Amino acid sequence: MSTITQPLTLEEFLKLPETKPVSEFINGEIIQKPMPQGEHSLLQGELCEAINRVAKPQKIAIAFPELRCTFGGDAIVPDIVVFRWERIPLRPSGRIANRFEIHPDWSIEILSPDQSQTKVLGKLLHCSQHGTELGWLIDPEEESILVVFPEQRVQLLRGTAPLPILSEIELELTVEQVFGWLRL
Repeated sequence: MSTITQPLTLEEFLKLPETKPVSEFINGEIIQKPMPQGEHSLLQGELCEAINRVAKPQKIAIAFPELRCTFGGDAIVPDIVVFRWERIPLRPSGRIANRFEIHPDWSIEILSPDQSQTKVLGKLLHCSQHGTELGWLIDPEEESILVVFPEQRVQLLRGTAPLPILSEIELELTVEQVFGWLRL
């Protein structure tokens, strides 16, 4: 006798216990993210720090590492998300909410060695379809950054190319500078 299992809904997925590394719910499928390694962790930390150093004190935006965002039928956990200050979900008390059920303004993914570039790009395109202004797919192996703009326009940047940043965030970075953080 065979057992037929029904696909999980987003609501059912969100009730499951958290996994380590974290799992995402994309197109009705549960996908566990790979455990971050050295380059990934360093780039994630440096980028969050660089963005928050200029955007947080002026209450423009905040960069969050590994924050679950639930929107458009999926629950994704980009490596970094940036939310404009006025869009950060708050509790009635004024404290930050635990659940972010909206798209980020800027989504950043750092490709791990065993990750599918197509699947990760798919997450950024999902974000773009639902209102995210800017997406980056950082590929440490290729030392390149694929940028996703509104209307899912994509551009590949390398070397001394200046990187697009959310408007109002006064930060200037090149692809070369980002990968320079990996050289100790």
